[in-house]
Amino acid sequence: MAYWLMKSEPDEVSIDDVMATSSIPWFGVRNYQARNFMRDAMQIGDGVLFYHSSCPAPGIAGLAEVVSTAYPDHTQFDSSSHYFDPKATPENPRWMMVDVKGVRKTRLLSLAELRAVPSLSSMRVLQKGSRLSITPVTADEWQQILQLLDQPSP
Repeated sequence: MAYWLMKSEPDEVSIDDVMATSSIPWFGVRNYQARNFMRDAMQIGDGVLFYHSSCPAPGIAGLAEVVSTAYPDHTQFDSSSHYFDPKATPENPRWMMVDVKGVRKTRLLSLAELRAVPSLSSMRVLQKGSRLSITPVTADEWQQILQLLDQPSP
């Protein structure tokens, strides 16, 4: 089992949106490294830290699980979509997505709170200049974050 941190802007897809449905497609990823994580490494059952980004209070807002293998992102073929890619074709898709199911909404574990934990300093999301929407999380980081989520907000 692997673990991932997946970022979403809450006005596009929030943890509440994910919890309100049986699963949601993780569409719109347009970074090759993030795409490769979904296509080559993500497996059904992998754990996900659902992270709200580009908002007034960024941070981990819930836990989710990968519930599908990667498949072509349909938005790349839709010329009316913000995520349209004119170079992508159904025969040769460039972008992939997986489906994610909400496990539970958590208290917001803020970016500041994450940064305050020395043992989490190597997490990719905390690295200067890190903008990837999907990053791997180690088993130790996952366990530490679960422990933090069980504590009250500071």
